[in-house]
Amino acid sequence: MLLKDRLALITGGSRGIGREIALAFAREGANLAVCDISPEGLENVRKEIEALGVKCEIYEADVQKKEQVDQTVQKILDTQGRIDILVNNAGVTKDNLIARMSESEWDLVLSINLKGTFLFTKAVCRSMIREGRGKIVNIASVIGLVGNLGQANYSASKAGVIALTKSAAREFARKNICVNAIAPGFIETQMTQALQEEMKQKALGGIPLGRFGKASDIAETALFLASDKADYITGQVIVVDGGMVM
Repeated sequence: MLLKDRLALITGGSRGIGREIALAFAREGANLAVCDISPEGLENVRKEIEALGVKCEIYEADVQKKEQVDQTVQKILDTQGRIDILVNNAGVTKDNLIARMSESEWDLVLSINLKGTFLFTKAVCRSMIREGRGKIVNIASVIGLVGNLGQANYSASKAGVIALTKSAAREFARKNICVNAIAPGFIETQMTQALQEEMKQKALGGIPLGRFGKASDIAETALFLASDKADYITGQVIVVDGGMVM
């Protein structure tokens, strides 16, 4: 098993890509700490993970709130002793054209997507530094590389996640901590299901492989980056998009 007896913390892990990553890690022997704001979703994913024969602790926390982030990480360290893997997955969209976008729409997306990634990275890195090893995987987006109509806030947040990934990789490399990002394209999740059919068809036309990706495509990439097989990879952005951005 690629992650046997490792402890992985995943934010936004109760559904979609986060849930799929948690389940993929569990199948490879990792024990899980899953953080989200949905109590019902957390309980459901806990049952799924424990059915795979590993341990799972769930934590209700808002990634925007430093006190909640710090308390969550400390609880995990108190009970588990260490955190081997951090996956910063929690994210939202609040799409609007720049001319119509409210300050609150801008602030919310930047706060959850970018600040949340920073807060959990900061809270976890001290433990990893003491252990002398660790893996951090940040979920970015191809929109952070190329931008998109009506997603200035989302694209700015994900571009920030990419830049944060590279800076953290440089800072932590001497402590044997690898930090990488995954930039998904259009993945079949609740987020993309909300798109209008016309927009979906337009997006599909720009994907050389001719289909949307699956959450499992992202989970398998995260699994590789979190494993010993990626020990010499850091500061990279792995694009998983069916060839949409080349």
